[in-house]
Amino acid sequence: MKPFVSVLILIRLISAAAEPKDAAPGFHEKAAERFAKLALACVEKEYPNKISHVLNSDEDVAPPRRLTPAFYGCYDWHSSVHGHWLLVRLLRTFPDAPFAAAARDAIGSSLTAENLKQEAAYIRGKGRASFERPYGLAWLLQLCAELREWDDTQSIGCLPDLFATTKTVRAISVSLADVRTK
Repeated sequence: MKPFVSVLILIRLISAAAEPKDAAPGFHEKAAERFAKLALACVEKEYPNKISHVLNSDEDVAPPRRLTPAFYGCYDWHSSVHGHWLLVRLLRTFPDAPFAAAARDAIGSSLTAENLKQEAAYIRGKGRASFERPYGLAWLLQLCAELREWDDTQSIGCLPDLFATTKTVRAISVSLADVRTK
């Protein structure tokens, strides 16, 4: 119960970033920059890494960056997903902040069509019916929702085809849900 309450509190604190600057007196660009630095420090940091990974053969042995190339950093998969969510959320709220260019670069290099295609294939793999459920799936759905809300003009240069990226992330989240029911 404690982790659930902690997550709810964290979501509420970070959700304040989406409110207009006038409406969130305690959350300003300087605070956003501190959060962005946390996410930027880990989304591409591969090790240490705790993978929840079922091995079916020798082919399943690989470093995290090859197993889940979009979300391999931040110690584990779901932390990488919510690190990416945080960057998108902060970019939507503070598009011209000092951290914006680095955040766009990180998102652009992680959420490529090829990386997301490999994520989907990994999730659909044999023995992965319970992969990152429910926590990781919840964060993936949050990332999907945040991408849908992102003004396309803000994403130019970061995600060339925001619609396709959002559609692919949504497909991965559906894969996570569907695998469990089969």
